[in-house]
Amino acid sequence: MSFSVASAVRPLGDGTYTASLPAEWTVGPKPHGGFLLALVSRAAVDSARAAVPGADDLAPLAVSTQFLRAPEVGPVLLRTQVRKAGRTATVVTSALEQRGRSCVEAVVTVGRMPNGTPDYVDLPDMAAAPPADAIDLASMGSGGVYKLGSVCDVRLDQEGAGFLTGRVGDPLVLRLWVRPLGERPDPYFALIAGDISMPVTFNLGRFGWSPTVQMTSLLRSHPAPGWLRVRVSCSAVHGQWFDEDAVVIDSAGRLVCQARQLALTPAG
Repeated sequence: MSFSVASAVRPLGDGTYTASLPAEWTVGPKPHGGFLLALVSRAAVDSARAAVPGADDLAPLAVSTQFLRAPEVGPVLLRTQVRKAGRTATVVTSALEQRGRSCVEAVVTVGRMPNGTPDYVDLPDMAAAPPADAIDLASMGSGGVYKLGSVCDVRLDQEGAGFLTGRVGDPLVLRLWVRPLGERPDPYFALIAGDISMPVTFNLGRFGWSPTVQMTSLLRSHPAPGWLRVRVSCSAVHGQWFDEDAVVIDSAGRLVCQARQLALTPAG
């Protein structure tokens, strides 16, 4: 199932929407966090377009999200409310519910992305395409854990990913490349890219589920066709709490997404 089809939301009126969390867009038994961001953002943008007539070119600019509990594969309800409608920015709350319980709550800033050349940019140096020996993450999913690999092409740079060979002590920096299968990336897929990496704490030998508690994603431009390159890093690990920063660059070398999350790692 393509990303655009899988992440579609269906309006019911009064700012509510229905959607389905498909089994393909999961890691382990749970829906992928970036996929959930895409759903709440699609609902928010649709709600904003209804509040700002003639604004068909609106897109998510910032998504600040609290992950309250992990939903299951299956149907969900999304509730939106326009908090401010403006020419430059419209602010919408968007909550994803399942079986009467709120699972994800977001505040989405909606507007028009700039199209011109940036006046200043400072981005990590990464090749536009993955190296020949990059690891296809679809091949790493034992027992069907990484189902996301069936709908996305995700490659991991072996350099610096010491956990691949049992090495501990590499810097908490990983480099990946990702693209959806069968279609070009859009801003909603850029949200996926900002959360595509395995936890950088794998390089500390800390494996297992590392749930995101809070995540803020900034969308900066519409992605060009092709690979999205992703650099993921960490500033500090304190006990089980750690941060993870992702910078997403498209095939044309433009910044398309910045994402920062606060997450919990298994105790080391």
